Order: sequence, then C-alpha cells, then structure tokens
Amino acid sequence: MKLLSVVIPCYNEEENIFDFYNELMKTEEFFKGRDVDFELVFVDDGSKDNTAAKVKELNQKDGRAHLISFSRNFGKEAAMYAGLSHAKGDYVVVMDCDLQDPPAILPDMFKAIEDEGYDSVATRRVNRKGEPPIRSFFARKFYKIINKMSNTEIVDGARDYRLMTRQFVDAILSMEEYNRFSKGIFGWVGFKNKWLEFENVERKKGETKWSFWKLFVYAIDGILAFSTAPLAMASLIGVLFCMVAFIFIIVIIVRQWTVGDPNNMVGWASTACIILFASGVQLFCVGIVGQYLSKAYLEVKKRPLFIVKEEL
Repeated sequence: MKLLSVVIPCYNEEENIFDFYNELMKTEEFFKGRDVDFELVFVDDGSKDNTAAKVKELNQKDGRAHLISFSRNFGKEAAMYAGLSHAKGDYVVVMDCDLQDPPAILPDMFKAIEDEGYDSVATRRVNRKGEPPIRSFFARKFYKIINKMSNTEIVDGARDYRLMTRQFVDAILSMEEYNRFSKGIFGWVGFKNKWLEFENVERKKGETKWSFWKLFVYAIDGILAFSTAPLAMASLIGVLFCMVAFIFIIVIIVRQWTVGDPNNMVGWASTACIILFASGVQLFCVGIVGQYLSKAYLEVKKRPLFIVKEEL
C-alpha cells in the first residue's frame, strides 16, 4: 500500500484534536479503495494547553498518530517544515487542526494527483466570510502588492492546505532557509499545480492564533523573502532626492545672485520642513536595508528552525 502523510501543525488546539481526527477518518474508505493508508504527524508548536496530551491519547486509540513536540513556540512555518521533514509518505498533505481546511475535499485533491497527473493540489478560499472586514481589506491589498513586486505568483486566498507528491515535498525540503514563507516557496519550486476553491469555513472551537499584528509581520516577511523591489525603491527614492536637492541648490544660488536675501530669517520654516522630510525618507530607506540585513544575519547564524522536546 502507498502511504499518505497528514502533517498537522498545532498550537493550543486541545479542543480540536479528536474532532479533526473524526472528520479525517470519514475519508478513510475512499483511500482504502485506492490502497492508500494514513500517517498522522501532529506537530505541537510549544502549546500551553494539553494539545500534546490529547495527541498521546489519540495515539493509544490509533497508532498511526505521531507526535513531534517543540521545546517552545517556533511558529507555524517551523512546524510545517518539521512535519514535512518527518513525513514518510508517498503523498503528503498539510492541514490545519481547526477544521478550516475541510478534510471532505481531500479525496478530490488526491484524484487530481493520481488521475490527472498533477504534482500538487493547493486550495484557496473564494470568500472571507466571518473574517473582520479590516483584515480582509489588508489581506487583499497584500496579495496585490506582493504579486506586483515578486516574480513568484502568490494566489489571493491561498491556504497552506496542500496535497503534494514526494518529489514536490523533497523540493520544498531542499530549501533550508531560516526565514520561511511557504506560500512563496510552494510557488517558487514550480511543478504542475492545480487549485481547488472552497467556501471559507469558520473555526468551530478555540481562538485564532493570528492577530492583525502577526499577519502584518508575516506579510513583511513574505515581501522580503520573495522580492528585492523595496531595495530598488529605496535606491530610486535616493536618486530622486539627489536630483531634487541639486535643483534646489541651483535655484538658491541663482536667487541669491539676482534678488539676494534682505532678511536672514526668511525661509527658515520651509528649510526645517525640507530637512525633516529628507531625514524621514533617509531613515525609511535605511530601515528597508536594515530589514534585509537582519534577515541575512539570521541566515548566516545557521540556527535550527526548531528544537524537538519530545517525539512519539
């Protein structure tokens, strides 16, 4: 039989472990008909509740459920990478435990790979029902911005819910960068990909772990990871201001020669505004360079993406 590894990153999801398992098992008959067995890889990302204990309890019921428990919270990107690196399957799917990634469409995803010859099947939401309007607005703007700035296509509404062949997973694992943005990595490696759309499913239990600030930081990481356009923008702004400054110097010299300045106090307000504005632009450009430098600094330190405290 072939093996399908289900990678489930978890952070404070004790209420959803068994609900997720029960929903996933509703697809088991389909996969048995295809001679495919399950392997469940739960990655406990330093949860503060009883997530690890619930997975251990599930393991007593079904030995196919495995546990990788981190020493602290390393983030979802690290959890996904850990799950992919531990997965043994011929096929691997990444799913959230909160049931916002409906297991019911997993058979359709498998058919696309097995019957239609795709290397991966990704999912995207066609709406954002139940999500705060301000978050939806900024999310759509983010996808528009990053697709204009990056050569790697990142689809609006894309989820991390994705079924992949072993070859596709090995390509993902070959990218060992510390600053990971999986939505971009999935697109960068290429291969033949199919998108499946579904209506947004609201979380039934627990609370979302993604605050607006965390999403904003994640968006910045995505832009920095897959685009150098901000550096080009900083350089362009610098050149533009050099040209403006040069023009102003010529204007001031010509004015001094022709008209003079009868009052030494004239123009102090405009001068102060220009200095403050120019300084602000300089700090903004230095900040952009600093962000890229900080990412390079983290990469060269070669710290591990995660530390495993316990493995079952």
